[in-house]
Amino acid sequence: MRALYSLLWWLALPLLPLRLWWRGRREPGYREWIGERFGRYAGPAPSGPVLWLHAVSLGETRAAAPLVRRLLDTYPDATVLVTHMTATGRAAGRELWGERVVQAWLPYDVPFAVRAFLRRFRPVAGLLMETEVWPNLVRLARAAEVPLYLVNARLSERSAAGYARAGSLSREAFGGLAGVAAQSAADARRIAALGSPVPAVTGNLKFDVELTAGARTLGRELRARFGGGRPLWVAASTREGEEALILDALARGAPPARTVTVIVPRHPQRFDGVAGLLAERGLRFVRRSEGRPVPPDVDFVLGDSMGELPAYYAASDVAFVGGSLLPLGGQNLIEPIAAGRPTLVGPHMFNFADATANAIAAGAARQVADADALVAAVTTLLGDAEARAAMAAAAAAFHAAHRGAAERLWSWLAPALGAALAVRAARASRPDGG
Repeated sequence: MRALYSLLWWLALPLLPLRLWWRGRREPGYREWIGERFGRYAGPAPSGPVLWLHAVSLGETRAAAPLVRRLLDTYPDATVLVTHMTATGRAAGRELWGERVVQAWLPYDVPFAVRAFLRRFRPVAGLLMETEVWPNLVRLARAAEVPLYLVNARLSERSAAGYARAGSLSREAFGGLAGVAAQSAADARRIAALGSPVPAVTGNLKFDVELTAGARTLGRELRARFGGGRPLWVAASTREGEEALILDALARGAPPARTVTVIVPRHPQRFDGVAGLLAERGLRFVRRSEGRPVPPDVDFVLGDSMGELPAYYAASDVAFVGGSLLPLGGQNLIEPIAAGRPTLVGPHMFNFADATANAIAAGAARQVADADALVAAVTTLLGDAEARAAMAAAAAAFHAAHRGAAERLWSWLAPALGAALAVRAARASRPDGG
C-alpha cells in the first residue's frame, strides 16, 4: 500500500510546479521558495537544537500561536521551525512571529524530499497540528529518531472513514506517532481506532487564541467605515457556491433597512470572482481594499483582505461562519464566539462537530437549515438587541469555560520535549557526534 502511495506521488511530481504556478496567479506566495516543496532549502541550516511545528494553513497557524509562544519562551536557545503548506498559513506565521521563528514549506510526501528536509533541519521533535499525518513523513521521521506528536488533534467521522479505507497505510502512519493530544474524547476515540498511541484529551487550542487589542481597534475602525450606526452582519469564510445562496436568500428575505452585509470569502483567489458575482447582480459594493467609507446607499462590502477576519467579527452585530451551508465541514466558529458575537452556522459543521454542538447547547451559537433560514435568523437578531446581548453573554461564558487547552497541552508535551532534547544533547556529546 505504501509503495503504491509513493508511486502516485512520483507520478504527480511533474505536475506539481505547474499547479503551484497556477495558484500563484492570485496568491503570489505559492510561487515563492518552490524548491522547498521538494526538499531544497537555501541558506545556512539552523545551529543548535530545532523544535519543529507544522501548521498546514491559516486556521492551524492561528491556533498554534499559544504553543509557539511557549516554545519560544521555554527554549530560548533552540530554533523554532514552523512549516506550512498554504500561502495564507505562511503569511499568517510571518505576521505573528516575524523573525522569531524560521519558516519553510513542508515538502511533498515523497521520500527523497522528506529525507532532505530531515537532514537539513535535524529536528529534535515535530509537532503536527490537528490532522497532518503523512505516511512517508511519519515513517522517515521515525527512522531518523525524530518523535512526532499530533497535537490539537481532531478527526471527523467522515475523515476517520476515509483513513480507515486506506487500511494498513493509515495504521502504519498513526501507529508511528510518538503521541497524540486530542481536542475531545470523540476525536481521541476515532484516532485511537486508527492505531495511534492512546491519545490524551487536552482540549482545543483555538479557545486560547484571544482577540487582540489591534483586532478590536481595527474592528472599531471598520465599523465606522462600513456604516457606523447601521445594522451590520458578516458572512465570513464563505466557500464557492455559498455567496450565491446568500445573495439569493437576501433578495427573497427582508433584513432591516440599511443593513450592511459584509462578505469575506475564505480563499483570496476567489475575491475577484465574488466581486464579479455582486456586479452581475447589479449590487453596489465597496471592496475593503479600497479603504474608503461605505456610502449610505451601498449595502454590501467585499472583505478582500488577509489576516483581518477577527477585526471583521469585532465590527459586526451578527456573524455567520461559512463553509457550512454546503457539505464542506464548516470553518472555525470559535473566533466569532471569542469576539463575543452572536454566531450562526449552517447545517454542515462536521469538521467542528463537538465545538458546534457545545456552543449551541450553551446558547452561544445557533444552527440554521439553509440560506433562507440564515437570512431569517440574521433579520431576527439584528432587530432584537436583547437577544443579541443574551447570545453575546453566553458566548463570553462559553469561551471562558473552555479555555486552558494550551496549559493542559503543555503539561502533557513538555516532559516529552525535555526528554527529546536530553537525548539529542547526549548524542551530540559523544566523540562521533551521535
